Amino acid sequence: MGVWEKAREELRGLFGGRALLARAEKEVYRYDAILVGPEPLAVVLPQSREEVQALVRLARRHGLPLVPRGAGSGLSGGAVPGEGSVVVAFTRMTRLELDPKAQTAWAEPGVTTARIGEAARPFGLFYPPDPASYRTSTLGGNLGENAGGPLCFKYGVTGDYVLELEWVDAWGEVHRLDRKAYDLPGLLIGAEGTLGLLTGARVRLLPLPPHRATLMAAFPEVGALAEAVSQAIAQGAVPARLEFLDPACVEAVEDYLGMGLPRGQALLLAETDGEDLEAVLEELALLEETARSFGAQVRRARDGAEAEALWQARRAVSPALGRIRPKRVNEDIAVPRSALPQVVREIRALGEAFGLVVVQFGHIGDGNLHPNILFDPRRESEERVWALAHEIARVALRHGGVLSGEHGIGLMKRKFMAEALDPATLEALEAAKKALDPWGVMNPGKLLP
Repeated sequence: MGVWEKAREELRGLFGGRALLARAEKEVYRYDAILVGPEPLAVVLPQSREEVQALVRLARRHGLPLVPRGAGSGLSGGAVPGEGSVVVAFTRMTRLELDPKAQTAWAEPGVTTARIGEAARPFGLFYPPDPASYRTSTLGGNLGENAGGPLCFKYGVTGDYVLELEWVDAWGEVHRLDRKAYDLPGLLIGAEGTLGLLTGARVRLLPLPPHRATLMAAFPEVGALAEAVSQAIAQGAVPARLEFLDPACVEAVEDYLGMGLPRGQALLLAETDGEDLEAVLEELALLEETARSFGAQVRRARDGAEAEALWQARRAVSPALGRIRPKRVNEDIAVPRSALPQVVREIRALGEAFGLVVVQFGHIGDGNLHPNILFDPRRESEERVWALAHEIARVALRHGGVLSGEHGIGLMKRKFMAEALDPATLEALEAAKKALDPWGVMNPGKLLP
């Protein structure tokens, strides 16, 4: 009996029907939201940290790479299997326990982001990290990519809410550590499963702000919108949400939903919140005044229902773009706010130079932009698409930015890391990987070039 046959028998013995071995069962686990990989050798759906330990020990004995996966909504290929991999799907690890008095929650990696917020709301609490896929994305995936969302400018990203982390290391041992001394949890957050398999986290919850106010500003072009954002923040505005859509996005959403959005304009959506209604409205007034000074037409939401209708435009971007071209590469860069006007203009010019459809949207408050390259592989060269993606990444680096604000590096940007980091930094990262995963079983081929 060969090595793989022995491993198959052990997997069946440990997991029964939760070890997916037939080709049809494994097919869906080749994908994330952007990329597709080879068929995995097996897919395992553990239900406890003890089962994760057993799987890691089995994988180490047989030399099988392990690829952790949440809901598969990632956008950089971090959960896409390589050749000969076993996918570890955490969707059955869904324990969630709230401690309203301490304002914390303990959650396993398969708990969806939305479920944490929904469980907290009856206690007057909320969980701020809110990626666009929050209804389907899981905490494990959010931790692996250090995901953000529209609220990240004011409230921060996933890692900012982790008080304690539990994971299984490459030896199959469990660790549960807080962040009071050496911040080992901080090393694993954003590491895309390359240093260990995350099995749980205690996260911080916040009191729900009692007051909110929302506006939509329509600008003649994206550069003017970026200038207005940069100036408003320099003057002290710290809105809860600050999102933008370029004219191509607006056109797509309007075709999709027919909301009455102003075609040919770049849209800024802003929300302020807080304990003091007067302060909330003052901050919104500052944003409105700044937007008007850059030629924007501004509309304030009169109530919560109207505010929700405005935010629907932002949430509709992804399905709307799918109607323009069948495929897209969703770029994710972050740049200093002072560079925003120049960056969005350079990216627009790159799209025109390459002859490809590029649309831009994202969390403009913290400089996190999502340029999307839309294409039809039957008519347009995928090689050209990836060349454009590389050039967009270079724009970010040239302006003092980074390759990823929240989507991670995964497979998609792995090649770019040699340009983003100096050799000494790469050497230090590789040393950390070797120390924590000496056998190379933890999501190999991701993140580091």
